[in-house]
Amino acid sequence: MRTPRGKLLLVLAVVLVIAGTGWGVGTLLRSPADEAAARKPPRPSLVTAPVERRRLVATVVVSGTLEYGSPYPVSLAGVVGGGETVQRATRAPRRGTLAEGAVIMEVNGRPVFVFAGKVPMHRAIVPGAKGADVAQLQKALRRLGHRVPVSGVFDQATIAAVSRFYAKRGYQAQRPTLELRQRRDELRRAVRTAQEVLVTERKALDQGKDVLPLKVKLANARQDLKEAEQALKGARAQDHTTEDDTRLEAAEGAVRAAEEKLLAARQELAQATATPTPVPSPAASTTAGPPADTRLLELRVENARADLAAARSALERVREEAGVARAKRLTELGKNVRVAREAVVTAEQTLRQARQLSPVELKVANARSDLAAARALLAEFSRTYGTTVPPGEVVFLPKLPARLHKAAVKAGEPVDESIATVTSSAIVVSGSVDVAESERVRTGLDASIETEAGRTLAGTVTSLGGRVTQGAVPVTISPASMRGLRKLAGTPVTVRVTIGATGGDVLAVPAAAVVTAADGKARVQVEIAPDRTKEVEVRTGLSADGAVEVTGDLRPGDQVVINSA
Repeated sequence: MRTPRGKLLLVLAVVLVIAGTGWGVGTLLRSPADEAAARKPPRPSLVTAPVERRRLVATVVVSGTLEYGSPYPVSLAGVVGGGETVQRATRAPRRGTLAEGAVIMEVNGRPVFVFAGKVPMHRAIVPGAKGADVAQLQKALRRLGHRVPVSGVFDQATIAAVSRFYAKRGYQAQRPTLELRQRRDELRRAVRTAQEVLVTERKALDQGKDVLPLKVKLANARQDLKEAEQALKGARAQDHTTEDDTRLEAAEGAVRAAEEKLLAARQELAQATATPTPVPSPAASTTAGPPADTRLLELRVENARADLAAARSALERVREEAGVARAKRLTELGKNVRVAREAVVTAEQTLRQARQLSPVELKVANARSDLAAARALLAEFSRTYGTTVPPGEVVFLPKLPARLHKAAVKAGEPVDESIATVTSSAIVVSGSVDVAESERVRTGLDASIETEAGRTLAGTVTSLGGRVTQGAVPVTISPASMRGLRKLAGTPVTVRVTIGATGGDVLAVPAAAVVTAADGKARVQVEIAPDRTKEVEVRTGLSADGAVEVTGDLRPGDQVVINSA
C-alpha cells in the first residue's frame, strides 16, 4: 500500500511529463506568419578588401624541362667512301664533345669528320668543283693549320691539304676506285682507236686516184700565187727598173751639162761687160773708148738658158714616164696575184667538192666526229677524276664545339638517315606558352626558374616561336648561371617570365573591385561606414596576380568593395 508521499511524487512526475510533452509540441508547431519570418533571408553585407601599397610584378608561367640547348639532328648527305651499296657503321657515334676536325663515326672503315659551317654538305666535292661549300671546307682546313687559299675552287692546293688532313688522322683521302680507273682507261682507248681510224681514212683519201689531178692542180696554183706575191713584193721594194735608171742618169747628165754651159756663157758676158775696148790717141790720152760689142755673148747666154730648160723638161718627162711605168707594172703584178688567188680558191673548192662526193671523205668525216666525241668524254671525265671528298665523309655543323647528346645508330647497323643528335654545351629550359600569352612574351625578358627541389635561378628568354603544337608556342629560357645544372638535365621546372613590373610600391586593389562605367572611367566603391559606400574615380595601371595598380583618392587600408550586396 502506497504512502501519501509516494502518491504525491507520482502525481508530480505525471505533471512534469505532461508539461514537457506540451512544451515540446509547442516548439514544433508554428503559425504561418512565424514560419514566413523564420524563412526570410538575412540582411546582405558587403564583401571588401583593403587597399595595399606594394610592388606589382606581372608574369607568365611556363612549364618546361631543363635540357642541353640547340638540339641539332645530324645526318649524312650521301655515301661514305667509294660507293659501296651497303653503308654500315663500323664505329658508332659516342657521347662527348665534338671539336672541329673530329671523327664522329666510321662507316665501312671510312671516317666521318665534323667541321663548322652553315652550308650543309650536299654533294661529293670533286676536282674543279666550285661553290660556298668548297670555300667553307677551305676555311675549316685553314683553322686547322693547313695552308690553303679560300678560293671556293677545289683545286690542286686544296686537294693536297685534304690529303694531309686525312693522313694526319690516320686515314687516306678518297682516291679513284677501281671502277673509275677502268672507266678512264676505256675512254683513253676509245680516243686512241678513233685517232687510228681517222689516220687510216685520211691516208686512203689522200691516195685516192680520183682526186690526184686536182691535188696537182691545187699545188701548181699555190706555187703560181707564191711567185706572183714575190714579184709584187719585189716591185714594191724597187722604185725604178734598170732601164728607167739609165734614162734618168742620161737626163740628169744633160741637165748638169746645160747648167755648166749656161754658167760659162754668163761668166764670159760678165767679163766682156766689165772690160771696155781701148782707142789709141796721138796725145796719149787715157780716155776710154766706146764699150765692147757683147751681143754674141748675150746670145750664147740665152741659148744656154734655153738648153737648160729643155734638159730639165726632158728630166721631168723621164721621171713621169718612170712613175707611170712603175704604177702600171704594180697594177699588172697585183692583177697577177689576184688571178693566182682565184686559181687557188677554185682548185681548193674543186678538190673539196670531189672529196665530199667521195665515199672515203664520208668515212673521214665520221672518223673525225667520233674522235671529237671520244675526246670530249675523256675531258669531261678527267675534270672530276682524282682525289674527292665523298658527301658522307663530312658533316658541317652550325657551331663548334658541340656536344654529342644521343647516337641514333649502333656499330654494325646500316646507316640510313639520322646518325646522332648534337647540342650545345649550355643548359636551357625548353617549354611552351599558350598562343594568347605568347603575344606578351618577347626575347630578352627576365625570368625566374624554379626547380623541383625549390631552387630558384635567374634567366632570360632567348628564343620564342617556331612550330605551334596544340595551341602552344615554343619558348627557350637560358639560365644566367650553369653551375650545378648539368646534373639536373631532363628534370621539369617552372618558369615565371616577367612581362611587366612597377618601379616601386604602388597602391593596389583587387581587379574585381574596379568597375568601368558607361563613360569609360574606372571607379571603385570605398566603404565609409557599415553598409555605406562612396564611388572614387581611379586611373588603372599594371595588372598582376589578380591585383591592379590604381591612382586616385585612396589610402592604404581603405576597404574597397569587391562584390556589392
